Amino acid sequence: MTEVTRVPIRPIAKGSLTKIWLGVIVAVLLGAGLAWAAVPKGFSIDTLVAGEGPTPQEGDMVFVKYKGSLASTGEVFDESQDIPLPVEGIFPEGSPFPIEPGATIDGFYEGLQQMQKGGKYELFIPADKAYGAEPPPGSPIPANADLMFEIEVIDFMDRETFDRNLSILQQAMQSQMGAGQGAPQGPPQDAPQP
Repeated sequence: MTEVTRVPIRPIAKGSLTKIWLGVIVAVLLGAGLAWAAVPKGFSIDTLVAGEGPTPQEGDMVFVKYKGSLASTGEVFDESQDIPLPVEGIFPEGSPFPIEPGATIDGFYEGLQQMQKGGKYELFIPADKAYGAEPPPGSPIPANADLMFEIEVIDFMDRETFDRNLSILQQAMQSQMGAGQGAPQGPPQDAPQP
């Protein structure tokens, strides 16, 4: 008969079981953190500088300064340009955007409705709320690109006020053009007088 050599089992050192459980917990948390980081980020607005007052509503015109970049690389693809506005008392500075479905990408439309006058924001727009698989032809935006925007809300006004102010501006420009072409003058000096 063969004899089996018996090896005595040593008792577990004090605190070893606690260390094992702590290791398991750390491994689970690390795994959960990596899984969370791999989940695509959703639409979000971060307030950099708080604004004041109400938020714009559908139908309003919002005047903003903005810079749009690709979320993956930070490459700037669009930036607001200074336009021949503001006209004191008629329009504030900034680029006007209508708060209307279809006037801009869904994420920009949704984001503007959550911003206040004077505020500065960082807006993350996932691809499905931006251009998705079909970006504008010739644009530097690749298909399925997430976008980031830095937005400063200068002011906003309702569409009726915007249209009225635009009409006033157009009338003022037409009267300046008419005055610049010269008013009708009297007959030439050497023409016979009636």
